Amino acid sequence: MPKRTAQARWEGKLKAGQGFLKLGSGAFQGAYSFGSRFENASGTNPEELIGAAHAGCFSMALSLQLEQAGYAPKEIVTNAEVQFQKTAEGFRITDILLSTEATVPDIDAETFRKQAETAKQNCPVSKALSPDISVKLKAVLKA
Repeated sequence: MPKRTAQARWEGKLKAGQGFLKLGSGAFQGAYSFGSRFENASGTNPEELIGAAHAGCFSMALSLQLEQAGYAPKEIVTNAEVQFQKTAEGFRITDILLSTEATVPDIDAETFRKQAETAKQNCPVSKALSPDISVKLKAVLKA
């Protein structure tokens, strides 16, 4: 398996400084700052990128689980909500909520829920992260 790379550059002090994040593939690069991480300023932040990685990984893992169970998913859309908070130990990601909607012909809600739970447990990004990870299934659309 190939190694994946990313780079972060930070210039200046924490609150007044600014940074730049870049994926090794060149598919994404963007600015980040104290404001984009701890406030609502424009730019990205590490937690947002973790959310995107987790949503992408989970969607692929769920597709595999469904395929192995004999289903043919047409579309899986996952949104990740990453909670970043100050705790007694310092700032940390405290939980992640993955909200998923999928179009999967001929599946019932309970089977879909079980496949999603297995995908959550086996997704490599889920395994790499330690916060409480929840999956909210908004809808199962039958075609």
